[in-house]
Amino acid sequence: MTQQQPIAVLGGGSFGTAIANLLAENGQHVLHWMRDPEQAEAIRVNRENPRYLKGIKVLAGVEPSTDLPAVLNRCALAFVALPSSALRQALQPVSALLAGKMLVSTTKGIEAQSFKLMSEILQDIAPQARIGVLSGPNLAREIAEHALTATVVASEDEALCQRVQAVLHGRTFRVYASADRFGAELGGALKNVYAIIAGMAAALGMGENTKSMLITRALAEMTRFAVHLGANPMTFLGLAGVGDLIVTCSSAKSRNYQVGFALGQGLTLDAAVQRLGEVAEGVNTIKVLKAKSDELQVYMPLVAGLHAILFEGRTLDQVIAALMRAEPKTDVDFIPATGF
Repeated sequence: MTQQQPIAVLGGGSFGTAIANLLAENGQHVLHWMRDPEQAEAIRVNRENPRYLKGIKVLAGVEPSTDLPAVLNRCALAFVALPSSALRQALQPVSALLAGKMLVSTTKGIEAQSFKLMSEILQDIAPQARIGVLSGPNLAREIAEHALTATVVASEDEALCQRVQAVLHGRTFRVYASADRFGAELGGALKNVYAIIAGMAAALGMGENTKSMLITRALAEMTRFAVHLGANPMTFLGLAGVGDLIVTCSSAKSRNYQVGFALGQGLTLDAAVQRLGEVAEGVNTIKVLKAKSDELQVYMPLVAGLHAILFEGRTLDQVIAALMRAEPKTDVDFIPATGF
């Protein structure tokens, strides 16, 4: 079925490429914008994104482009898959072209200076746009390889949610809707931090009980923080909360887990990030999250512990020992607590 308008995907990384392919598989014409002309040419000529999704055939319905204004002029719906550090800089110059468009952020990060989520930055840049987020246990390579996957599109704009469901829902990709944009997006940003801890624990050979404890206490901690900021705690029991947390804390395909694993093997943070070759949003998030939790006086011992490991010279063993010495509090609790 021919669509009146193409759909834009902004960002040439692994997730942007996977989403572009999904849309093309569903019969959409996709304009895939990226900065790098060499990368665009490789996709155009070889139908592959060798840097980020090697071995995955990019479908003919995906048209790579390096001309952002031209892409935006032709599209009413755009999926934004840019790194958190680049989003504002990339889109501010074309803000006038974003008015009235449906913009769906897929980036799970927090802006350092403002503590704004990506959809809030989009709202800053384009106050007249219609904004949503896509979040869930969505490893890009598995999506590209057609592993059965579910996600959440979250927006107060019901028509936007329905539009995203219509174009993305397919035989291997299921799309659920939520009205809690803030909670869904915050869950996606927070879980990256805990994936680094989980990767470190795996590299150090910690047991299954330990991994389960870390994931469960991470869920309690991130929910506590999110509720303090006004999110719905029930959002964290869904795909954008516990679902995303489980996959990113237990899969070697997770970028943040890979960084943590490298740290657990003894690499420095810079070396771990360099080995990955892609942005691991959890590294950017940990500093701003630690500062914000201190400011709000929300108790986040895992965040404080990871910050101590990455930036204060502590080891994972030391941090876990300190956590185990803390006075145990309630198991399930959505209000600020004083124990691990």
